[in-house]
Parts: sequence; structure tokens; C-alpha cells
Amino acid sequence: MVVLDPMKPGGPFEVMAQQTLGPMNLTLRVHDVLFGDVWLCSGQSNMQMTVLQIFNATGELSNTAAYQSVRVLSVSLTEAEEELEDLNAVDLPWSKPTKENLGNGYFTYMSAVCWLFGRYLYDTLQYPIGLISSSWGGTPIEAWSSGRSLKACGVPTKGSTAHDAESGPSGHSVLWNAMIHPLQNMTLKGVVWYQGENNINYNKDLYNCTFPALIEDWRQTFHRGSQGQTERFFPFGFVQLSSYLSTDNADDGFPQIRWHQTADFGFVPNLKMPNTFMAVAMDLGDRDSPFGSIHPRDKQTVAYRLHLGARAVAYGEKNLTFQGPLPEKIELLADKGLLQLIYYQRIQVQRQDKKIFEISCCSDRQCKWLPAPMNTFSSQTLTLSISSCPGTVAALRYAWTTWPCEYKQCPLYHPSSGLPAPPFIAFSTDQAPGH
Repeated sequence: MVVLDPMKPGGPFEVMAQQTLGPMNLTLRVHDVLFGDVWLCSGQSNMQMTVLQIFNATGELSNTAAYQSVRVLSVSLTEAEEELEDLNAVDLPWSKPTKENLGNGYFTYMSAVCWLFGRYLYDTLQYPIGLISSSWGGTPIEAWSSGRSLKACGVPTKGSTAHDAESGPSGHSVLWNAMIHPLQNMTLKGVVWYQGENNINYNKDLYNCTFPALIEDWRQTFHRGSQGQTERFFPFGFVQLSSYLSTDNADDGFPQIRWHQTADFGFVPNLKMPNTFMAVAMDLGDRDSPFGSIHPRDKQTVAYRLHLGARAVAYGEKNLTFQGPLPEKIELLADKGLLQLIYYQRIQVQRQDKKIFEISCCSDRQCKWLPAPMNTFSSQTLTLSISSCPGTVAALRYAWTTWPCEYKQCPLYHPSSGLPAPPFIAFSTDQAPGH
């Protein structure tokens, strides 16, 4: 094995290897090699959805000429009981982007979120980007986690998953073994991840441990496997779950996973998830998606929001807003029957909403969630009416439903970036989620 010294981004180059064995001279050549940043994209079906399946697919598929320095590779769907050293197969070996490579079929290759993320990065960086897609629809996080990280979270060794018929493998570590571990000796710039739907009915309450543990374990493995060339705390971006038209909108599976995706902080990076970034997607619901509302077709906005996080966190771009507003302080104005939220960023109130904020109202040791209608607002404050609560207000939550708002119609955004305020829950004993 030869580890090359770091190269400046660019190319194309030819890499030549020569070996002399007695009288024999062996030469191998690799053509059209670029040097740049390699990003690994993984997760379940929303990561797997191809460019063929998204809005404006025809336009996106034909927009490849300017992006010949963004190269794509797609890993085949395989599982294994033991960690593999090499991939069993690839669906698409390293290739230049073409209409055929990006829109091969439904849920095949190339991942739309991955491709668009790479394309936005290339627009900014203007140097080569390599994209590896390794994802499988209908899979829980346990399939992508090593035994070590599952053990660290006390995940029961074998569980049954309440999967639908279309789901992928759910055996513990089987995709880590076959689709992630074999990539460990590559030098990565970072990872982007879109997964979580399949943990709504499976070890949901452990996700606030299993997700940070997966990130930490992948970082250790890739750092070691690349002989230290992949950064020990490489940037890890992810998409917070979007919306879904379920029969039971009161069910809190989706909000719980969204919250657990941040290790219960409500924002990233945070103490348990350093050097991470998140794209909020709960306002991108797609009622009429031919692939079911669980598969929204606007992957452009998802990738755009992700790339903002990458620019700020992975590339250190200063003064770039990459997440929407969260309250810094929540005050009870009891005499006025109001709760006042003070935000640490400017807010844009797109519309008044009577139900999206809820308070936990307690009297006689019984608590129930009641709507707290939005009242007055300024550039960084918002008041909520809590007159419906005769008792004490014990908690406040925002957007705590499976489908919080229609497409790009949530009530709160950041004015210039157009990023939605993320969902949160805060208890009266807590600090506000923005801290």
C-alpha cells in the first residue's frame, strides 16, 4: 500500500505503479484521476432516491456539463455478518456524471441528495468533489452501526423490527459490515446522512444515544483506517426528518426522532455532537409524492440547506447562517397571560399560527398539552397566549407533530437565509434550547 502525500486539488492526472519481479516489469495505470474532497453519503430511502425521482428531474439530469469534476460512485446493496475489508460489489464505479448515471432508476443510483449536495459544494469551492453513495431504503440505524457502538448504548442484542414489507435489512451491523467498513481506508472530507424513519417503531428511545455513537464510531474507524488522513473528528452532516401524512398526526414518533437526532439539544453542533451540521426539512412535506408522502421530492432545498452547514462547519466559512432561529430565553409574563420568547437570531414571522406552539398545562398533578396561539412579535421576540391554562405552565414545544406545516409555510424562518426554525421542547426547569 502506498500513501501519497497530500496534493493540491485539481487534475486530471495519470497515476502509474511499477513493480519489478525478477525479469518481469509490471505497470498499472489509472487514468483521469482528480484530487479533491471525498464525501460519503449514507442512510435509508430518502438518501437513496435518485435524481430521476425529484422535482424538475429532466432539468437536473441534463445539467451535468459544468460538473465533470464532480465524480460519483454508488455501492451495491449487500449485507454481511462480519466486517468486510473490501466491497462485494459496486452499482456504479467512479464515473463522470451523465444523465444515465444520475437517473438510472428509482431508488438505485445516483442519490439525489448526495449529487445535489456535491454540486452546490462545487459551485462554492470550484475544485473536484468525489461522492460515494452507500444507502439502503427501509433500514434502521442498528444495521449501519458496529457492534461496539450498539453495545455502548445498551441496544438489546436481537430485536424484531416492526417493518413494512418494502423494508431493507434490519440485522444489527449487517450494512456497517458490508457497505461502510470496507471504505475505511479512503481519505474522506466528511459524511452526510439521511436516516431515522425506520427507528420510529424500533429502539426510538435509544436514538439519542445510537446516532451520536454511530458518528463517533465512524470517525474513529475512518481515521484509523486511513492512517490518520481522514480527520479524527471529520464533519458529519445529516437531514432532520421531513414530514409525513400519517393517519395519526398526534403520534410523536417523528418529533421524538427529530429531537433525538440532535441528542436532545435541538441544535447542532453541541457537546455530544461536535463538528456536525443539520438540514431541517420538516417544512418540505410533499402531499402528492408518487413515492408516498414519506418520500418528498424537493431534494434541492434539502441539499442546499445541508451545503450551508458544510460551508460553515466543514469549510469554516465565517458569518454564514446555517441554522434557523431557536429561543435563547423563555419568560413567563403571568400577569399578562403571555409567554415571551427571546430569540438569539432575527426571526421572520411568515404567518400567525394558533396550534404549532403548545404548552404543558398542569393542575392537580395532571398535565396536558394545549395550544398556545402566537400573539405579538418583533424582530427577535415573540409572545404566546397562555390564557387557556388555568394551572402552571411546565413545558413548551414547537412543531411537535408529524406534519407541522404545509410546504415552506411554517410560521418561523430566519429572514435572509430562509431557514426554518427547528422543532424544540423546553421544560420550565431547563435553560432554553438555544443554549
